[in-house]
Amino acid sequence: MPEGYRRWYDNDPILKEALELLRLQTDDKKNAAADFIISLQEQVAQDVIERIYEITQQFAGKGNRWYDSDPVMLKAVELLRAAPPKTQRVAALKLLLAMESNTSETLEQKEDE
Repeated sequence: MPEGYRRWYDNDPILKEALELLRLQTDDKKNAAADFIISLQEQVAQDVIERIYEITQQFAGKGNRWYDSDPVMLKAVELLRAAPPKTQRVAALKLLLAMESNTSETLEQKEDE
């Protein structure tokens, strides 16, 4: 990475680690993680969600980021980026736990969350 260049998730070490590890996962695990992240859209404002769809259409398959080639993962990561910092951190911790335990059960939403 060029000097001085930082990605939006580099400021939070947990979020950074979760996304870096997610990048290295199998497609099945990425799909489960994307589904989980997309479930966060209830916590993101509607105007932001509309902007995310615009970004998805603009970059899907065309960008240089590791998630640009998969439209579902692109949508998921953009939703995560737009989520409040607390939501980002909780999601990142769940992703890390799921990848560490090698299961997607950790990612299942609970009714009281």
